[in-house]
Amino acid sequence: MWTAFAVFVVVAIIVDLLVLERKGAAKVSFKEALGWSIVWIVLSFIFNGLLWWYLDGKYGREIANETSMEFFTGYLIEKSLAVDNIFVFLMLFTFFGVPVQYQRRVLILGIIGAIVLRAIMILIGAWLIAQFHWILYIFGLFLLVTGIKMLMMAEAEVDLEKNPLMRFMRKHIPITNEYHAENFSIIKDGKRWFTPLFVVMVMIGITDVIFAVDSIPAIFAVTLDPFIVLTSNVFAILGLRAMYFMLADLADRFHLLKYGLAFILIFIGIKMLLLDIYKIPIGFALSVVGIVLLASILASLWVTRPGQKRVKP
Repeated sequence: MWTAFAVFVVVAIIVDLLVLERKGAAKVSFKEALGWSIVWIVLSFIFNGLLWWYLDGKYGREIANETSMEFFTGYLIEKSLAVDNIFVFLMLFTFFGVPVQYQRRVLILGIIGAIVLRAIMILIGAWLIAQFHWILYIFGLFLLVTGIKMLMMAEAEVDLEKNPLMRFMRKHIPITNEYHAENFSIIKDGKRWFTPLFVVMVMIGITDVIFAVDSIPAIFAVTLDPFIVLTSNVFAILGLRAMYFMLADLADRFHLLKYGLAFILIFIGIKMLLLDIYKIPIGFALSVVGIVLLASILASLWVTRPGQKRVKP
């Protein structure tokens, strides 16, 4: 199962690269992005169905039902966090004024980096939990604090000019004032200069690390099975690039989603802290996550910011 899934991921990334790269430096249309987003979602459902069929035949219906529900819950949580990740990507691209046609390469490298980081952190996390059960309480407390912090700072504006990494890079690395196609660096007057696209790539890499730190404890609150943890994470990430181009023009319409994500992290944190006292049923957890996500999306469409026109769901 591990080998088959690894082969699938490699093939999926290659297909994603080949299909979108054949367009060259051109904007990905909303229709195409929507189509590919649906493809990735359908593939995740097919995988979960095959997993259920395999477990049902080998271990019985009860284990099959529980494991497939764990996968779907983890997938839903990671997909919602991936949407928040997309908004951060959008903020970075907007701040640096990255032309739409140059965003594809950065996105695919960011997605590959996210998959590698999550795989490493999941394996480390699984080992730590197996050795030190009490670390689950640290994970739970971390999620609880993160959710509360996200709730309190949902409307806070991020000033990238004050970012320590940004200041360091501008002080120690020669950076051009303009973009040079999709190049991360160029040779000018015998000296290597880095383009603003390289700075964006570094910032997205740091973002990947931050989101991995948030998402890994969240999925371990749902299941301790490393295979389910990894597969639900990777399936949620695989369609990230297509989803970015689909949501890029709709970001303002989902301004209340951050509140929903904050409540989900708080709920998952509490679930993890109560693990040895009361195990919250996975079906109930799935229902809470789904209802909160749906409510925050519908509320975003109905309640608009000042100056925006209401969009009825």
